[in-house]
Amino acid sequence: MDSMEVNKAVAAVLVAGIAFFLTGTIGVNLVQEHVPVKTAIKIDVPKAAAPGGAPAEPELPPIANLLASANPTNGEADTKKLGCVACHTFTEGGKAGIGPNLYGVVGAPHGHMAGFGYSEALKSKKGPWTLAELNEWLYKPSAYAPGTRMSFAGIKDNKERADVIDYLRTLSHNPEPVPPPEPEKKQAAAATPAPAAGGAPAGEPSIDTLLASADPAAGEADTKKLGCTACHTFDKGGKAGLGPNLYGVVGAPHGHMEGFSYSTALKSKQGPWTFAELNEWLTKPAAYAPGTRMTFAGIKNPKERADVIAYLRTLSPNPEPLPGK
Repeated sequence: MDSMEVNKAVAAVLVAGIAFFLTGTIGVNLVQEHVPVKTAIKIDVPKAAAPGGAPAEPELPPIANLLASANPTNGEADTKKLGCVACHTFTEGGKAGIGPNLYGVVGAPHGHMAGFGYSEALKSKKGPWTLAELNEWLYKPSAYAPGTRMSFAGIKDNKERADVIDYLRTLSHNPEPVPPPEPEKKQAAAATPAPAAGGAPAGEPSIDTLLASADPAAGEADTKKLGCTACHTFDKGGKAGLGPNLYGVVGAPHGHMEGFSYSTALKSKQGPWTFAELNEWLTKPAAYAPGTRMTFAGIKNPKERADVIAYLRTLSPNPEPLPGK
């Protein structure tokens, strides 16, 4: 190959390199990369559910804000209305019942009463009972300390819960001070479903529908979990406690247990305990019979309520036929 051919080859390589460089430079200036400010398609990710697929518990208002208008006198009355006095004492030096004495509980360790057999769930909790922790505990004990033996379902009403906590705060020679209120987060008000006929929340299936798939065995377990056994007996011929024996209650008159002292509110109810009336009563006793001495707040879960009613139905030598049977 002569020198002319070599020169041509070298020149071709140089020209190609220069052309590649110039093309790249022009391309960078003509086509510029822009990072999008927001995605082209919005994908809404739902909030994480609690373990087991249950909805996550709502965020509670700051306890300091609730205590700003709390009334300890109302709180003391609420401990009777809600049935707390069936398991606890509140006087200084009072004995334990099913639960510990609660005098001096605010600011004390979780296992504050010497000698009381606390559950492992509460033993695992470190530090004192702060006002904020009591707020969480009394909203739903089973969520605050999974595995607790406390069968109480909780106090969902913010005002009522704050009144009880404020009352507990006063049970001390040196009550814990109420902290200053915090700025509250703006939250959309949750719509409260209007009550349907029969007192159950709107949108619930009828009790007839619920009973078709109800589980009496689960209902029996629920009577223990919800604390019904603290006040009632369920066996045939069982004695009354704070409440009447419930054997044979379905289909029987409202005042079905002879010799038991029913409230005027229940004495005024005529006719038998039908499935529908039991459903209304167990949803919220205080709404079904205003003035009742029944301190239980009610069973808000319709499936759980139907299971309990199905269990009560079995407490008879001749159980009432299920609707549609």
